[in-house]
Amino acid sequence: MRNPMHPIRPLLALACAACLHPAAALELLPRPGATDVNPDTPLRLVFESAPRPGTRGQIRIYEAGTDRLVDTLDLAIPAGPTERRTAPRAPYLAQPYPYGGPRRTNADTPAGTPTPGVEPPPVNLPGQYQLTIIGGFTEGFHFYPLLVRGNTALVTPHHNLLGYGKTYYVQVDPSVLEGEGFGGIAGQHWRFTTKARGPAADATLVTVDAHGNGDFSTVQGALDHVPDAPRQRTTIFVRNGDYEEIVYFRNKRDLTIAGEERDKVRIHYANNEVFNPHPLNVATNELPGTFPSRRAAFMADNVRDVALVNLTIATDAKGQAEGLLVNGERTIVAHVTVAGSGDALQTNGSAFFTDFRLTGDGDTILGRGPAYFERCHIDSKGAFMWVRNTAANHGNVFVGCRFTGRDGTPELARLPDNKGRNYPDAEAVLIDAVLENVSPAGWADIGDGATHVKFWEFNSRAADGQPVDTRARHPRSRQLDAVRDAALIASYRDPAFVLGGWQPALAPIILTQPLATRTGAGTTLTVRAAGVPAPTYRWYRDGKPVAGDGATLALRTPGRYTVEVANDKGRLVSAPVQID
Repeated sequence: MRNPMHPIRPLLALACAACLHPAAALELLPRPGATDVNPDTPLRLVFESAPRPGTRGQIRIYEAGTDRLVDTLDLAIPAGPTERRTAPRAPYLAQPYPYGGPRRTNADTPAGTPTPGVEPPPVNLPGQYQLTIIGGFTEGFHFYPLLVRGNTALVTPHHNLLGYGKTYYVQVDPSVLEGEGFGGIAGQHWRFTTKARGPAADATLVTVDAHGNGDFSTVQGALDHVPDAPRQRTTIFVRNGDYEEIVYFRNKRDLTIAGEERDKVRIHYANNEVFNPHPLNVATNELPGTFPSRRAAFMADNVRDVALVNLTIATDAKGQAEGLLVNGERTIVAHVTVAGSGDALQTNGSAFFTDFRLTGDGDTILGRGPAYFERCHIDSKGAFMWVRNTAANHGNVFVGCRFTGRDGTPELARLPDNKGRNYPDAEAVLIDAVLENVSPAGWADIGDGATHVKFWEFNSRAADGQPVDTRARHPRSRQLDAVRDAALIASYRDPAFVLGGWQPALAPIILTQPLATRTGAGTTLTVRAAGVPAPTYRWYRDGKPVAGDGATLALRTPGRYTVEVANDKGRLVSAPVQID
């Protein structure tokens, strides 16, 4: 049975009354009896009206045939902390965090197990909370085993416990969902079988589909599958859908995660420093080797040559809550939207952002850099950034970017003395920026410890294109001069100068094959692709070039059409489309 998650909403009134109570869910997903189910599948119960999550009862998953209990989700255990803790400031690790060793999962390691070699061993908060290992991080993440979204109850099992080629059945206690009519699910009625096997270990392309019609149903499931160091670059293609999950991966190399449509691939979760704080006895920060943070919605940790393309990432929580947190080298973020709260983007290590949109509530960009931003739009309620680079590398450089203040006029950056320390070499450089609702002082709260700060601007403009009035700028900032500083300005326009000699490049990928659209004005073909630098397009009819060099081609003659997408890094040809 294909498409086990496709929402055709069959009524379950025909189900055995002893197994499924009369006023139960209209639909169970995966459907009872489904085969070819992805092992990383979430579970869904769909009702006529919105159910209410309970605070007790269990959801149990058994292996059919043996009746072995595979997973238990106990709703009497709170998901995670809800109030900020008060504790003395914890020290950092005495030795760099050890990223080596085998990748552990919930199948072989209890969640909450300290990473071997970490000294002192991390101590979690007192009290019992939901805990699951994600991406090999054995200390674990707090998570919501049951979420209600509209008329659907979404159940997230512990990661990596279901396997390929297995049949499982699910039981749900009546108290898991409150309200009249739900009597639970007993027996083996909700039963499904997983795929016989997954994609090849060395597959260069795997797909994620929220409805179960791809290689994986979750982004994390795909990340857990792909090798850390593949022989060829690997692409995870994420189809349009809503992915409510914490994403954490480490040690990956040569990986692209690309969405089908930027605004229709949404990866999000309600995570923050309160819900997933650092251990009681170990602090985390932006410096290499410190204990990894667990508070973001999407985390790429100790990675190299990873690209995020054409998708939306968000945290649904407030506070210290990154949408995206990157620790690594040579990271590319292209055509991506990120929404966070405080510290909405944390970027540590060389990173290149292009055609990027970011929304945050203050200190919206945090990290040690170096980071190069081009054609980006940053929207912030509070300070746009708190830069923390050292003298070893550049900080944040913005070329042709727009800064929009929200609910006031925030400063571009702040650099206060923080508990007796500062970042004396912090750097933020704006070239050809558009500033909307930004403080006239521009830069603010620069502490005495910021002895070599570089808060520089060149050619900042207002939304109407007129030069910004910089007479009230902070006295420790600087306006670059077009003549006197021409060489310096030219250097900062060059990503390689900012990023330690790395010239960002990503071979083109076709996100959507050419699609014909017919209107009253005629027929057009449109392809969607991405790459760094931005790719060029060359169209062919019956193997011969035709006029047209953009992503859309107006058609005048029937034939077999293809398009070549190319940049300095590579080229590829689309699938053909026959137009009659």
